[in-house]
Formats: sequence, structure tokens, C-alpha cells
Amino acid sequence: MCLCGGLAEDNARIILLAVVLAAYMLAGAAIFQELESDLEIRQAAEFWRIYHAFRRHHLRGSPLALQRLHELLYAYGNASATGIINKRRRWDFPGSFHFVGTIVSTIGYGSTAPQTTAGKAVVVLYGFFGCSGGILFFNLFLERIITFLAWILRSWHIHRLRRRLRKTTLASRRVSKSANTRKRSSLPDILDDDDHVDLDQWKPSVYGVMLYLSAVSCIIACCAAALYASLEGWDYFDALYFAFISFTTIGFGDFVSTQKPSYPHVHWYRFANFIFLVVGCCCIYSLLNVTSIVIKQGLNYVIHKLQYGNRDMAAPYLPRRQSSISTIYYSKRRPTRFVGRDSIRAEDNSETPRRMSGELISMKDFLSANKVSLAVMQKQLYDAAQKQRGGGSLAATPNHQMLKPGAVGPLAIASEKFESKNTINR
Repeated sequence: MCLCGGLAEDNARIILLAVVLAAYMLAGAAIFQELESDLEIRQAAEFWRIYHAFRRHHLRGSPLALQRLHELLYAYGNASATGIINKRRRWDFPGSFHFVGTIVSTIGYGSTAPQTTAGKAVVVLYGFFGCSGGILFFNLFLERIITFLAWILRSWHIHRLRRRLRKTTLASRRVSKSANTRKRSSLPDILDDDDHVDLDQWKPSVYGVMLYLSAVSCIIACCAAALYASLEGWDYFDALYFAFISFTTIGFGDFVSTQKPSYPHVHWYRFANFIFLVVGCCCIYSLLNVTSIVIKQGLNYVIHKLQYGNRDMAAPYLPRRQSSISTIYYSKRRPTRFVGRDSIRAEDNSETPRRMSGELISMKDFLSANKVSLAVMQKQLYDAAQKQRGGGSLAATPNHQMLKPGAVGPLAIASEKFESKNTINR
């Protein structure tokens, strides 16, 4: 599909995203200038007030003393920035481990940095492989957490369907009592045979996964903030701010944990700090990737609106809406063929277009634009399907392409671009 002037949809999306991000950054710059500028001016004025007061009372007409004062201030500033004074050692083993943790996780607080030429050279090589491994770990965690949360949503979905089908069955028994005389009434066989509740018949909503990830991330951040507030002496909000800055790997360095000379139960605290940072970074990374899918849906929605206006042009490409009960109950009679990422519209020679669960379609125009990422992120609960089928695979797509276990998030992009014909074994 081409937009105005032959501009492809993918190109239009990235241009639109660049424009939105630029506007977002300009708005953010204006907001932070309004919030922080006055405090910066007041702090600078307070420093110069103290400086000039000290000169008037202690350094009258003494250029040498003034020079010594400037040297002292310069040395003190450097020592404070590098953590030489009033803080624990930077380059003992725990401090060095903390430093490499900030490299691998890409946090980079800046509170600890190598000073020697050899150390800087090693950081370049060590950081290259360390960051690569850290990103791979985050992507693999993203795959597992999405699969686990989707399994929870699917289990809850099946539980609700069973309750609804039981109510429907009981109601039908009361209406037709003659059925009880012919044979013993029972619930539909689909309730007793989970193997036929195929994963390609139902996919969890990306918004449900996003909600679960948000809740888990908030719980971890709040628990970590309580630990930091009690042991670091920070306000709880400052500790929560530090948790967010660390978990998102922004790492300003204005707050850094485990930097005081001593702590009660220091070894346990360092271990808990490491666990919180690892788990928090993984959860927030997963949440950011899921949120990016929602942002992409919004961009697709805007592109289609700009292209078609108020005309309902996206509707013919949407699958028909079908209730969740009928999708599962009639899965044996009308099996649903999984449609690949590039074939969301039904084939011209097919009599019945592919039906999808109502869980994914709440606003037709909004969600129809997302053809790739939502299916990739949900990936049909591949691991659960393998357990149920004993190693079976999903139905082949028209292009004979399959959603593999590694086809999730940023890892899927690299796998798809550089994958050979053979299956990638992880």
C-alpha cells in the first residue's frame, strides 16, 4: 500500500514517529525548563553568595590565598565527582562488580568511571560484548514473560468460558427436559478436551499483557524503593525515582545505591540491590516493548485516517467478528487456519475469511493497522502448545513461515533479517 506521492506505509510510519518524537521532545524541554530553571538560578546565586562572603572575611587582599582557594575547590569537586571522599571505595571487588553491572545493563550512572588509559580501552571491548549479552538476556526474558503472562490470560479466558458454557447448558436443560430421557446430558466435549482449544483460535489482548506487566513493574519498583529509602536515607519518592531511572537504564547518576561507606547487613543489601536491578530492568524492558506496540497501533491508525479520511476503507481487510464461545466450541467443525503476518486479509478464493477472537478487536480501524507486531508479541503461546501437542507445530502460513519461539520483540527483527533457511536453535 502506498501513501501520498508513492510513500510506503513503513516509511510513512517512521516519518510520523520522528515528527511525534520531535514534538514530544520539544514539549518536554519546555516543561523541564519551566520546572527546573528557577531552582538552578537560585542554587547558582547561593553558591556565589557563600563564595564572596568567604572572600570578604578571610581573603582580603591576598591573591595567593585566593589562588589556593580555587585549587582547593577544584580538587574537592573532582574528588567528590569521582567518589574518592565521603563514599566507599570504588574499585574494590564489590565496587568493580557494581561498575560492570552498570555496563552490561547499559545503565551507566557515571558515578564510577575508569581513570587510566588501559581501563578506558578495556571498557570499549568489554562493554561491546557485555551490552550485546545484556540486550540478548533482556530479549529472552521478554519472550518468557510474554509467554507466561499470555498463558495466565488464556487460562483465565478458558475458565470464564467454562462457567459461561455451564450456565448455557443448565438453561438448555430446563427448556428441553426431553433430552434428559434420551441420554445423560453433559457439558460440551470442548470443556473436557483442552487439546482442541487450539491456540490459533484465541489470542490474548496486548492490553491485558500490558496491564499485568505494569502491575508487576510497579510492585517491584515500590518494594525496591522501600529498601532504598530505609538504607540510603532517601525520601520514598526519591527512592522511587531512583528505581525508575535505574530500571529504564536511563541512569542519571544523581542517586546511586550502595555508595555510602557502611551499611547494616551490607552483603545482603548488595545482593538484594543486584536482584532488584536485574528483575526491574527486565520487567521494565518488557513493558516498554509492549507499550511500543500500542504506540505503533496509534501511528497506524493515524496513517490510515490521513489516507482514507472518514471512509471505512480498513473494514474489508478485517476478519469477521466472532464470539469467543463459538470460536472455541466450533473449533472442531470449522478449524481456523493461521494467517501469516503479510496476509491478514482473506484470500480471494476463500469462502469464509479467517475469524479472530473478539479479544483483539475493540476498535476496528484502530487495531486493523497492526498486522505484524501484535501477532509476534503474543506468538500464540508457542511453549504451551508444544506441551499440549507433544511437540507439534502450528499450522503453516501461506508463505510456509511460522512463528518461532524466538520471534518476539526486538529479537524477532534480527532473527527475521539474518535467519537462514534452517531453523534457529536456541
